[in-house]
Amino acid sequence: MKKTCSFAIIHMLVAFTVGFVLTGDFWVGSALALVEPACNTVAYYFHEKWWNRGSRGGEQRVPVTA
Repeated sequence: MKKTCSFAIIHMLVAFTVGFVLTGDFWVGSALALVEPACNTVAYYFHEKWWNRGSRGGEQRVPVTA
């Protein structure tokens, strides 16, 4: 859990820095630091669902004989 939290903080800092550097506006950087990671989290959820569905379809089942 510590690693997840530290990654989230780094992600938000990067989003803020990029927004601030590109626009020079503190509030735009702040908005990006909140909105972009939230959108990315939702996108990641659906990506994982899609990825897992694709990997299940490609598996070959080997019959077990006793």
